[in-house]
Amino acid sequence: MNEWYCTVDGKQYGPVSLEELKQWIANGRVKPENLVWMSEMTDWVPASSVPELNAVIAAAVTGGAIPPSLPPQAANPYAANSYYAGQAGAMPGAAPEQIGTGGQTPNANLTAKARNLLAGRWGLPIGFCLLLFLISFVYHSIPNLGQLVGLILDGPFYVGSALFFLTFAQRRNAQIGQMFHGFSMFGTALAAYLLMSIFIFLWMLLLIIPGIIASLAYSQTFYLLAINPGMGAMDAIRQSKQMMEGKKWKLFCLHIRFVGWSLLCLLTLGIGFIWLMPYMSVTFACFHYDLYPQYRTV
Repeated sequence: MNEWYCTVDGKQYGPVSLEELKQWIANGRVKPENLVWMSEMTDWVPASSVPELNAVIAAAVTGGAIPPSLPPQAANPYAANSYYAGQAGAMPGAAPEQIGTGGQTPNANLTAKARNLLAGRWGLPIGFCLLLFLISFVYHSIPNLGQLVGLILDGPFYVGSALFFLTFAQRRNAQIGQMFHGFSMFGTALAAYLLMSIFIFLWMLLLIIPGIIASLAYSQTFYLLAINPGMGAMDAIRQSKQMMEGKKWKLFCLHIRFVGWSLLCLLTLGIGFIWLMPYMSVTFACFHYDLYPQYRTV
């Protein structure tokens, strides 16, 4: 049974069953504009945009009786795999959209898509990257403790950054505050970061190349945690490895595409990175979404 979460007056509640959530709506505790989330959704959405809740919301607003539920729709063919389920929810009011090609989109198309997404919208991602850089610089610069503090805080900030750019890449309402999303799952984000660091280090002991391959295999971990808050650290790492089977070279080549830009940014005394970092981050978010099998949202 799917478990639901909701926000009321800025506080998160759950997990509750669908029937409990309907009862909360019926008695006025949860309003149509309150945000709700369950495991098959990419992000929090207003209760009014969830088809399963429409009837009870209408009844609560009009004071009428709740009509019987509609027959269930055909199940999402990828819902059994949590990293596919993250793609199930379309932006409220959006037309059906084709999502993912199983990682078949050429890297040149991914970078072009990132540029299109950023056109006229550079301000927010640039501000996000600058703020994240400043925060990271401060805690990494703590005398004698910067490395330890970074080890503790980097994981949650990576999750928050992943959520921000995944949201931005779907033209949703990305917000600076998403930077701190990883702290709502602090233990999981920390565990994922520590486990990845240990695994990559152990592979590096064999030679540099195995370590690079391992880092590419684990590259989707924080994206998975960002859109699946209930997922465990090891589950995210395993599913990242599964998603990246046969795609590690493609991601490596995508990184290589930015080497020349990085060198140019160095010639500008680093100023160019103000634009390069959002460009790279949006591109890698597009790469993550493209890994999903091809089907249309409903």
